[in-house]
Amino acid sequence: MSAPHVVMVLVLAAGVSAALTPLVMRLARALGAVDRPTARGVSRRDNMPLLGGLAVAGGFVLAVACGALWADAAPSSERLRGLLLGAGVILALGVIDDRFGMKAWPKLVGQLVAAAIAITHGYQIDRLSDPISMRVVDLPLWVIWVATPLWIVGITNALNLVDGLDGLASGVGAIIGLTLSVIAWQAGQPFGVCFGLALVGALLGFLPFNFPPARIFLGDTGALLIGFVLSLLALEGYRRVSLLTFIVPLLALAVPILDTLLSIVRRVRTRSPIFTADRLHMHHRLLAHEGSTRSAVLQFYFLTAAFCLISVSFTRLQGYAAALFLLATAVLTVRLLRNLGLLTSDPGQNPGEDPGDLHAVVEEKKP
Repeated sequence: MSAPHVVMVLVLAAGVSAALTPLVMRLARALGAVDRPTARGVSRRDNMPLLGGLAVAGGFVLAVACGALWADAAPSSERLRGLLLGAGVILALGVIDDRFGMKAWPKLVGQLVAAAIAITHGYQIDRLSDPISMRVVDLPLWVIWVATPLWIVGITNALNLVDGLDGLASGVGAIIGLTLSVIAWQAGQPFGVCFGLALVGALLGFLPFNFPPARIFLGDTGALLIGFVLSLLALEGYRRVSLLTFIVPLLALAVPILDTLLSIVRRVRTRSPIFTADRLHMHHRLLAHEGSTRSAVLQFYFLTAAFCLISVSFTRLQGYAAALFLLATAVLTVRLLRNLGLLTSDPGQNPGEDPGDLHAVVEEKKP
């Protein structure tokens, strides 16, 4: 894509998303798709409109369709169809969940359907190569149909878990989306650049309404959509390249992936159901430590951006140097998680505080 096309995609996506957001706010309240404070939630504001993902989707779909035409990405029409059909399924799941609520297992089935649509339209983990010898290995069909849905569904839900504070998932999604767009550009995938920038623009148009103090939430409609699109964007940049390049999007998505993995480990250790909600995610810990939503969100942005910069730097590494730096990154990441108290079940409150009531901790730290 040329520089004018990049600017047009970003501006169109941001403009449409920003224009649609006030309309979606009124629609959400009219339909009763509003957030209710809960014991495990951070927000204490009643009747906050959900469905923010509809505004993001509007800007994204229009921009990616126009961008594909501007960039003459006709050879990518099959993948465009798979992207839009799969995203439509995810969007429908989110709308139903935001308005009526949906149990975890039916939602998972719907996500698997969306993943299957994407796979049949070319989004696949179909080959790997040794970063040392660069020997390419084509994966058998059964591995493709196991690994790819795990990736798509895993990233989709990882972004949904991150959506716990005002502006968190939308800002993190924009940072990761920009990084994966750069990776797609380096991999020579213009269509990936197109729909990556369309997502970034749509999120930037929505973010002023969602940044603390938010006037509208993404809801599952938006959080699931962001995760789904990012999972496909990572696969688009990965197409026909090496294992090392697939590690690159893993690093870009490291923060939501780590948060999800730590949540699973935590629930296994406590013998709780995997889908049980708790108040021990990264953003909860940062909120308790920082004392304000805005500070916690900005810290999360910084952490995400740091991993994204590392991921881009890895695109220039090969062989033993790549393996060495990857090991160093892993060691430093473990150290970071320990410093943040994320490798224990104790959220780090003072003695006598209820580990489940992070809202009380925040209130005590306010001047």
